[in-house]
Amino acid sequence: MTAVQSTQTSDPTQKTKENDERLDLNQLFTAQQQAYTSEPYPELTQRLALLKQLKHQLLAYKKPLCQALHQDYGNRSQYDTLLSDILPCVQNINYTIKHLKRWLKPSKRHAGLLLMPAKLQVHYQPLGVVGIIVPWNFPVMLSIGPLIAAIAAGNRAMLKLSEFTPQTNQVLRELLAKVFTPDYVAVVEGEADIAQAFSQLPFHHLLFTGSTAVGHHVMHAAADNLTPVTLELGGKSPVVIAPDVPLELAVERLIFGKCLNAGQICVAPDYVLLPEEKIEEFISLFKQKYRTLYPHGITGQDFASIINQRQFDRLYHLLQDAEAQGARIHPCHEPAIDFEGRRLAPHLITNVSDQMAVMEQEIFGPLLPL
Repeated sequence: MTAVQSTQTSDPTQKTKENDERLDLNQLFTAQQQAYTSEPYPELTQRLALLKQLKHQLLAYKKPLCQALHQDYGNRSQYDTLLSDILPCVQNINYTIKHLKRWLKPSKRHAGLLLMPAKLQVHYQPLGVVGIIVPWNFPVMLSIGPLIAAIAAGNRAMLKLSEFTPQTNQVLRELLAKVFTPDYVAVVEGEADIAQAFSQLPFHHLLFTGSTAVGHHVMHAAADNLTPVTLELGGKSPVVIAPDVPLELAVERLIFGKCLNAGQICVAPDYVLLPEEKIEEFISLFKQKYRTLYPHGITGQDFASIINQRQFDRLYHLLQDAEAQGARIHPCHEPAIDFEGRRLAPHLITNVSDQMAVMEQEIFGPLLPL
């Protein structure tokens, strides 16, 4: 498996190195494009064989992947990784293998009066070389998941992995090298300069998962090549609790969604809308259920750390900003914050206003405004 790596620097002597790295990217893309051109329609048997090998290696590497993600985060439960990163990929492969033969069959279409007596069919063809930009929060599922679809559809793929998960990247690179040659699947690592160069390659399709701000840059970079882009971006996922909903059930579901990976999930509950007269009961139930599910709080091994200092500082600033503007902060466990370990217990926030940063930005962490 070929890997391109980069470290950003302001040192002007690095310009030659950066140019070389961009050249490596172009060479990888050219190699994949040539390989695709020479074999544009991989047989069904070949695609199924690759998917089965990928599944085998994924299961063989599940322990190293859990260990690597734990190292990258500082603390991440193996159960979080198995549940949210590895098992969904295995399920995805099983489902794809089961249905791929039917998916590849030509699909009949009605010709219409003007085209009679013609017969119309849609034949599903590979696109070519697909680019996949992977975020740090679920680096296995959000790299292997799109890769499964790309391989099943007969494409080649280049993966740009996050610079914030270097240990996981190393394991993924080793895993993928046991299944694919570099002209079939290539791994790229690097910071913003490499990500920008990656987005500018003339892919036949580009997939990006990450923040809206970065998504703007990715789409802009891809526009020069008219590259079709699929963006999976973040947002402010609200939870609405109606008056007739059993509050205990709602709280249990919210804790799962907000505490998995310490809330570092693009579809995690961002804030809660509920009847005002139920807020105090909600807070009491949330604290009680959290302490039952996470008896050791942030000192235990089950609650993940925040991925890096930048993200931790951002979340801490959201708390400080809300409190400074009159919000009430309700930590769900003591200790509530571990600065050294970058751990943050769930904090419920009441008396919030739309002007607070916590209500303007995607939270992406264990803070929950009510």
